[in-house]
Amino acid sequence: MATSWQIRSGTPLPLGATPTDYGVNFAVFSEHATKLYLCLYSDAGEELTRLPFPNKQRGIWHMEVADLKVGQHYAFRADGPFDPEQMHFFNPHKLLIDPYAKRLSERLVFHEEQVTQQEDGTLDNRDSGNVVPKSIVSHITPLEHKRPKSPETYQRSLYELHIKGFSQQLDIDPALQGTYMGTCSAPAIEHLQQLGITTIQLMPCFAFADEVHLQQKGLSNYWGYNPINFFTPDHRYAIEDPVTEFQAMIATFHAAGFEVILDVVYNHTAESELRHGTTCYRGLDNAVYYRHQNGMYLNYTGCGNCVNTYHPASVRLICDSMRHWVEILGVDGFRFDLGVDLGREQHDFSATAPLLQAILQDPILSQTTLVMEPWDIGPNGYQVGHFPRGFLECNDKYRDTVRRFWRGDTHTIPEFATRLMGSRDVFHKGHKCALHSVNYITYHDGYTLKDLVSYHRRHNLANLEGNRDGHTDNISQNFGLEGETDDLRIQQARINQQKCFLATLFFSQGTPHLLGGDELSHSQLGNNNAYCQDNETTWLKWPKENSESDFSHVISELITLRQRFPILAEAFLPDDPLYQHKQSDEVSWFNEFGHPMSGSDWDDPERDFIALQLIESQSQTRLWLAFYREDLSLTVIPPNSSHIKSVLFSTDETIQLPNNSVEFTRRSVLLVELLND
Repeated sequence: MATSWQIRSGTPLPLGATPTDYGVNFAVFSEHATKLYLCLYSDAGEELTRLPFPNKQRGIWHMEVADLKVGQHYAFRADGPFDPEQMHFFNPHKLLIDPYAKRLSERLVFHEEQVTQQEDGTLDNRDSGNVVPKSIVSHITPLEHKRPKSPETYQRSLYELHIKGFSQQLDIDPALQGTYMGTCSAPAIEHLQQLGITTIQLMPCFAFADEVHLQQKGLSNYWGYNPINFFTPDHRYAIEDPVTEFQAMIATFHAAGFEVILDVVYNHTAESELRHGTTCYRGLDNAVYYRHQNGMYLNYTGCGNCVNTYHPASVRLICDSMRHWVEILGVDGFRFDLGVDLGREQHDFSATAPLLQAILQDPILSQTTLVMEPWDIGPNGYQVGHFPRGFLECNDKYRDTVRRFWRGDTHTIPEFATRLMGSRDVFHKGHKCALHSVNYITYHDGYTLKDLVSYHRRHNLANLEGNRDGHTDNISQNFGLEGETDDLRIQQARINQQKCFLATLFFSQGTPHLLGGDELSHSQLGNNNAYCQDNETTWLKWPKENSESDFSHVISELITLRQRFPILAEAFLPDDPLYQHKQSDEVSWFNEFGHPMSGSDWDDPERDFIALQLIESQSQTRLWLAFYREDLSLTVIPPNSSHIKSVLFSTDETIQLPNNSVEFTRRSVLLVELLND
């Protein structure tokens, strides 16, 4: 390596460290810095030199350094005003990760030396050079492979998967367990293909750090919603190289026919509160990268800070990151955590916010699958149904209504019917199709499906927060006993209830989302906020084949029926202007006597049965879909006394069909094909 450093002006774009014929071009945004330094390191962590950036254009510092190669370790230091009232925290004692780093030397762990402001508000002059990961100059070859054809929108079904939790206890080589490569191992692929899902939704894989309070308690961040860098796959799921192994995982999933979307966290970073570590954005230009007012962060995320996604620098950073994950690392789309923050302008949410519009006009990003979590904890933070077309949205109204219906709550029938039909009160007719609604009953943040039918109260003591964290109202039902039991009657009731939930999910209009492990009756022992439980609480337990509590075959059957009869996913209704160019399907509602639902039927607060008839316009296939939530015997007549052609699916294998009627003996979901008149 050269002992005298030859420097050229370089270029302000692309941002980050880019190998050139001459050496490496470095470019980094910092509008308010007065000086910026490039710190070069040896692979062993020895600082070799500090080179001041000589050029700055439109807030971007840049230079080209001769003879540097791919693999060079580097970082930044920034000098400028230290003015807490103006939210400037420049401190040249703090080493800073490149926001555009494509590889990091190690994981980030919090150390006191990373703090930039002392408790009395003055500058902390301890040097953090030895406790911050170094960025590594990289040239990553784009993932070259054949992407699978995107699933038809009505066929798409999401499967939420945690890399470690999914593969840690798989029957595979122990070296692969808990890793990117273990998640795409042959047994994993076989299981996912058997389910029939189309889309794997990976929980966060951005390089992330443990929160300070978890580190102090001896716990760790398991879910990964605490990013330090938006471009780099995390080390903890890698055997050796997280970048190439992540790419290999994506290529394997694609070869098996799966679409892959990544859960991304662009709303906040692991720098968290002002007196926590300064390792990147805060030290480069805190007043630009984070939302603030009156010398305080606007904490719309509940995580200590939130990214100022209204600023052009952040819009560019996020879009560049997304393109990197698509074009270089190979993913097919994104699920956005706390997405309302991405749609805020100065403070309030707007469907025309700069970042949302930038994504939707981008010729690459606009063609990916985009799923939004449509809320944060800021003002007007609940925006379900208000994102622009192009974004699917997680629908918690669906979750809560379906849970209340199957728990037996009163006054639920009208809203239950609305949710079954794609929540058209939220995703309005003529504007968005029902498939914009991502329907789910369980997600990572809450009960698993088994716990939903096994626990009445949360059991989060292991999180060491006095059982105060997590949702308080889970709309759950334990069937008479809290937690695990040997009582066969209770066990059977819980199994049946889980089947009813699954059948409801896959027979609802919209896009279904399945929490990984629900097919295996995975339990977290009542913990509904297991974000810090990196242990057997969260790792999936793989039961023996043909276990009664393994619902894999049930889910496969449900998905097959959904794909065979697309009207189950999306019906073309005559009163919906969105479908005026299509031949209309027919949907009608019936009571247990086979009569159309009357006003009094809809208003009955104790009603336990509802059914609908769906007639597909072209084939004239007639489906009868019935839901019964009581455990007493009930005889039901098909619509208008129609004749049953075949039972396509039933959660109750003991169901009787006497004299062209149906006898339910317990709560059930039934799908029947009717003969045409």
